[in-house]
Amino acid sequence: MQGKQTASVHLHRIDPERNMYRFYLLTVQPTLFGGVSVIRNWGRIGSSGQTMVQTFEAEYDAAATLLRVEREKRRKGYREP
Repeated sequence: MQGKQTASVHLHRIDPERNMYRFYLLTVQPTLFGGVSVIRNWGRIGSSGQTMVQTFEAEYDAAATLLRVEREKRRKGYREP
């Protein structure tokens, strides 16, 4: 993620037996003030879901957070659509 680029990860977790149809979207974007934000959006597929924004001074910290959260979600059964 060199040079303030955007990055995103889109994951789904679908289990019809449990009526579970979830999505999780992680995006890294530069802020207007020189920082970097990790934007998380999650919810039921077909809904707008919920959003959480974390802002970091260093791009490295944002990238590390994105990788950590992605790893946690994949461990819980989320996969690419």
